[in-house]
Amino acid sequence: MARNIQSLERAAAMLRLLAGGERRLGLSDIAASLGLAKGTAHGILRTLQAEGFVEQDSASGRYQLGAELLRLGNSYLDVHELRARALVWTDDLARSSGEAVYLGVLHQQGVLIVHHVFRPDDSRQVLEVGAMHPLHSTALGKVLSAYDPVAHSEALEAERKGFTAHTVCEPGELEAVFDLTRARGYAADVEETWEGVASVAAPIHDRHRMPVGAVGVTGAVERVCKDGRPEELRPELIAAVRDCARAVSRDLGASRF
Repeated sequence: MARNIQSLERAAAMLRLLAGGERRLGLSDIAASLGLAKGTAHGILRTLQAEGFVEQDSASGRYQLGAELLRLGNSYLDVHELRARALVWTDDLARSSGEAVYLGVLHQQGVLIVHHVFRPDDSRQVLEVGAMHPLHSTALGKVLSAYDPVAHSEALEAERKGFTAHTVCEPGELEAVFDLTRARGYAADVEETWEGVASVAAPIHDRHRMPVGAVGVTGAVERVCKDGRPEELRPELIAAVRDCARAVSRDLGASRF
């Protein structure tokens, strides 16, 4: 059985201590509460402070939780609010389209799948929540890259793998793809990531008009594309995905699209 890392356990205990009770605690209080030597406690606090998880008041020398921890907490809440707001709409989209629905957010130079609704049939499917998809080739990734400046930079700076003969990897061509995505309000992936698979996705915005995620459907080319031809997506499927994205955006407080 793998052993826990003691220094991480102590750092976690320290953060929990600072999160409850008094707003600020001194070194002696922290060390005593956790049963640590002052030198050990100070070393952990110094490391947490360097990472932005803990801040030290210059006047009193006492410690409190740092802004970086708050940022991570807000990010967690934002993702879960997005998923909660999207549950009903993504279920409706799966039923109306007959295809699998994915909800994704930007994470570590890729798209993190935070919600996945299975295709509504009896076929065997694998839940992909927690999976990472590429930014440059998937419909979800293209949407994020087109609307989110951070995702845009990461898509161009990251290593771009050619998954199929259709994958666009050259920066200039990608820029044209992102421009087209913004112009028409959705992105497509027809066999650019997986052979025989096509996707369409649209952006989700919050009340500040900031892009917070993307929603899309994925299925076989013969179902997602009009008459099974890779050259054209089914227009009713595009409309359904965009309607879903708008509905989730409205629930997040967005008023204009």
